[in-house]
Amino acid sequence: MNTFGRLFRVTTFGESHGPAIGCVVDGCPAGLDFDLDFVQSELNRRRPGQSTLVSPRKESDTIQVLSGVFRGQTLGTPIAMMILNADHREADYDHLEHVYRPGHADYTWQAKYGARDHRGGGRSSARETAARVAAGAVAKLWLLRQGVRVHAWVSQVGQVVLQQAYPDIDLSAIETNDVRCPHAPTAAAMADLIRQVRKEGDTIGGAVSGVVRGCPPGWGEPVFDKLHAELGKAMLSINAAKGFEYGSGFGAAIMRGSAHNDAFFTDEKGQVRTRSNHAGGILGGISNGMDIPFRVAFKPVATIVPEQSTIDAAGDPATVKGRGRHDPCVVPRAVPIVEAMAALVLADFGLRHRVNG
Repeated sequence: MNTFGRLFRVTTFGESHGPAIGCVVDGCPAGLDFDLDFVQSELNRRRPGQSTLVSPRKESDTIQVLSGVFRGQTLGTPIAMMILNADHREADYDHLEHVYRPGHADYTWQAKYGARDHRGGGRSSARETAARVAAGAVAKLWLLRQGVRVHAWVSQVGQVVLQQAYPDIDLSAIETNDVRCPHAPTAAAMADLIRQVRKEGDTIGGAVSGVVRGCPPGWGEPVFDKLHAELGKAMLSINAAKGFEYGSGFGAAIMRGSAHNDAFFTDEKGQVRTRSNHAGGILGGISNGMDIPFRVAFKPVATIVPEQSTIDAAGDPATVKGRGRHDPCVVPRAVPIVEAMAALVLADFGLRHRVNG
């Protein structure tokens, strides 16, 4: 499927080295102020070539709005957005046309479709996520009207782990460095590790943490479409994502119920709150009004410089070496993608709650 969401629906299109990529956002309410500069700024956070720590591919990722917006406001009709691919180099991938790269989706796409675009992975490339970020920016604009905000940051690169956990994170410091880690000394150590790994021709994994703030109680569904289940689906649909947890996450496995249960109370504003937040802002698949903290684990990028053994399309032994322009670590550029996917989930559930109400 190339479409995500039920009421706030997003369809993406395009390949990594095709003429363009883009998306169609359907279900966005009419009358929303469409801030084009904000949408572009979100794409700028994801684009390649923004620092020495990421892919040097040069793409401005300039967004073109084709429909659904008039005089600065959404019309309630499909919003089509397109990004031209300017710096695609098909020749970099000629040697991959008939071989399967270890760790990539070459073989599985061939098995499913009987054909594949070998140029940078085609549609399985992380280039597709630029369209998600554009759509997620629209979702963020709608969520801001509801008082809901999404923030994400790099919390781990390899063995370098940010020791501060939310809510002790200074959210204003996320964009103060190229790694997008809101703690300068940790960010510097992460950057050093990424540079070292790149020098060795290798790659490294990491983790992005995030939080949803201001989500009102009642968003989500109680059985199959649980809010946390849809967040997990959204995050695991991102290229290279290998794990998702929210609230106490896997730490709950060693806790007792007496410690894990969050006690309710009514605050000075008369709102129902909990004194702790092991539930991660979600109970029974439905938001309870508390913050929703989560974390996404990312594997190392599969393209590496050292020669690897593989097979070709005929099943014969072959070798392959990484060429072209690739990230040594995906997590700095994954931050806006994680935020976008969380925003898409929340906008969809926000509209579903409005209908159900």
